[in-house]
Amino acid sequence: MDSRLLACFSQRIKHAVVRIPSDVQAKIEEIRIRINQPVEIWVQNQSYFLTEAGRLSRSASQGLLATPEDGQKILNLVSRHSIYAIEEELKRGYITILGGHRVGIAGRAVVDRGRIQHMKHIRFFNFRVAREVKGIAEEILPYLIDKQQPLNTLIVSPPQCGKTTLLRDIIRVFSYGHDVHNFDGFKVGVVDERSEIASCLDGMPQHDLGPRVDVLDACPKAEGMMMLIRSMSPQVIACDEIGSEQDTRAVLEALHAGVAIVATAHGSRIEDVKQRPGLAPLFHTSVFERFVVLSHRKGAGTIEAITDAEGRRFYPPSLRGMHYA
Repeated sequence: MDSRLLACFSQRIKHAVVRIPSDVQAKIEEIRIRINQPVEIWVQNQSYFLTEAGRLSRSASQGLLATPEDGQKILNLVSRHSIYAIEEELKRGYITILGGHRVGIAGRAVVDRGRIQHMKHIRFFNFRVAREVKGIAEEILPYLIDKQQPLNTLIVSPPQCGKTTLLRDIIRVFSYGHDVHNFDGFKVGVVDERSEIASCLDGMPQHDLGPRVDVLDACPKAEGMMMLIRSMSPQVIACDEIGSEQDTRAVLEALHAGVAIVATAHGSRIEDVKQRPGLAPLFHTSVFERFVVLSHRKGAGTIEAITDAEGRRFYPPSLRGMHYA
């Protein structure tokens, strides 16, 4: 377990977490802490409760209860003892910490004129464990490049099936370049609206995205794409979870400016994405040249299919799918 993540827990919770066998620690996806409730651990899409002895149990009654003191300690640690310094992050409902890990929070929202101003009485924490998995884009790279140029690509995936992890590695490979596929590297602009791709902390990416990447952190996708085109002259724009009409208009504008797009969208199948009204124009004009469909069938990041705009399927036996574990 990353020591930077452990440093954000109270002592009693940390002592229990470090007792979890190391091979199990390596597969943890989420650590959910709710005040006056047992600490919950998600491992490979399965829920368990953490006991004081560091065992994982299916029984909530055996779980280690998180106390109000644990919650206050956690909040102090993730905010670096300055709740005012993270006010903007609190409005968004999550905090990025060292190592790129993300802490989702919930409590009482203070709302003014329909907009969240800040959060108080924070009682719920979700530590999402960030894992930088390098090399997972290598096998699919031949399908994302044509004549040494990047193809417009959409990664389709249900939640927690590895789409952001795969997107991050595609960005890294595009940024560094590739000797085998004979390209020197592209200027990649990343619009990281939810701070999940680069996981910036104080403006600095916590993940290795390569030497040719510029990041707009916590910026709305549609506005961010236009900003990058105007200011950073990217060859590729990458973003996570497109879905709105505004996103679609921005993607079309980027294409008209000669910029390639690599993006993700929620869905179990390509047909799920096609049925979303906000994205329909992208399919009417066959914007995307490649679709990568992920699932959790063999673990997070299982590649179910790679297709082109006409539905032609690429699925060599060598594609095993990437996994967190």
